[in-house]
Amino acid sequence: MVEAFAFQIIVDDDDSKVWSLYDAGPRSIRCPLIFLPPVSGTADVFFQQILALTGWGYRVITLQYPVYWDHLEFCDGFRKLLDHLQLDKVHLFGASLGGFLAQKFAEYTHKSPRVQSLILCNAFSDTSIFNQTWTANSFWLMPAFMLKKIVLGNFASGPLDPEMADGIDFMVDRLESLGQSELASRLTLNCQNSYVEPHKIRDIPVTIMDVFDQSALSTEAKEEMYKLYPNARRAHLKTGGNFPYLCRSAEVNLYIQIHLLQFHGTRYAAIDPSMVSAEELEVQKISLHTSSEQEEQ
Repeated sequence: MVEAFAFQIIVDDDDSKVWSLYDAGPRSIRCPLIFLPPVSGTADVFFQQILALTGWGYRVITLQYPVYWDHLEFCDGFRKLLDHLQLDKVHLFGASLGGFLAQKFAEYTHKSPRVQSLILCNAFSDTSIFNQTWTANSFWLMPAFMLKKIVLGNFASGPLDPEMADGIDFMVDRLESLGQSELASRLTLNCQNSYVEPHKIRDIPVTIMDVFDQSALSTEAKEEMYKLYPNARRAHLKTGGNFPYLCRSAEVNLYIQIHLLQFHGTRYAAIDPSMVSAEELEVQKISLHTSSEQEEQ
């Protein structure tokens, strides 16, 4: 049985800014993998990753952000959270907005690095791709139902396989749990004019994870990410939509393991050393490579 501890932590002077998180796996690990959700997500959207990865010996932390209205404010709050958790360096898995914020945080801390590596899932590097930078400053005025409508407009529609349909249902449910200020602030972070400065984070190991089917991310946005990180590992999923960590969790979890494998045996390992079985993972890696080749044929 995996033990996950749920916390609510305040690190800012403003005590309305509450970070909600689950911390699961061995506490002895000082460089865990932290998950940052998309606009519609809460800390529990990564429950499939918590269950699988902690079962294999990894320490995993999943987060839900407080209300922050600009990227600098978010980065400062996140740094304080890591200080509070006594974590010097971490691996970050960011989904969509979470991926953008992960890159901005790596950029923000580049002079005193706090990010050991990045896994960017359906992520983007420039908010202008959403063509909403001009409305970003008005989200705080909109009622919750309008904000939810904006987010739902990016969800897949039409015939879907059962796992993808279940994943969307789950995310709709999570979206319903968010208040007006939470949604407005996230949409503001998602759309206010900003981009990643790659020269500040070029030395960080990156895996870019994306899907080949319908998602909110345009082909241009994906190509921009590949250009930005020419040395990044690529983890392509044939299907998975906006939320592959929910509906294609086995593949996503395997790609996460492959990414973290490079840190095994170092002080930045996210796994309990006694749980490492590199041989077993190598076999899985080969089988994944074989299956993806077969899909392409």
